[in-house]
Amino acid sequence: MVTMEQLVPKDHLVRKIDKAIDFEFIRDQVANLYCQDNGRPPVDPVRLFKIIFIGYLFGIKSERQL
Repeated sequence: MVTMEQLVPKDHLVRKIDKAIDFEFIRDQVANLYCQDNGRPPVDPVRLFKIIFIGYLFGIKSERQL
């Protein structure tokens, strides 16, 4: 079985960004946009932002490729 730790090198840009930036502030910024008691659970806003950010950094323009 392969883990993410094995797939991503220790000195990769994504690891450096993860150590340098705490993206948890995004939850507070968008909390008023999410309904807490209606509908299905939303996509985690921090995860969604990180996916978009990675796409921007690496020039990935397609959501499917992300």
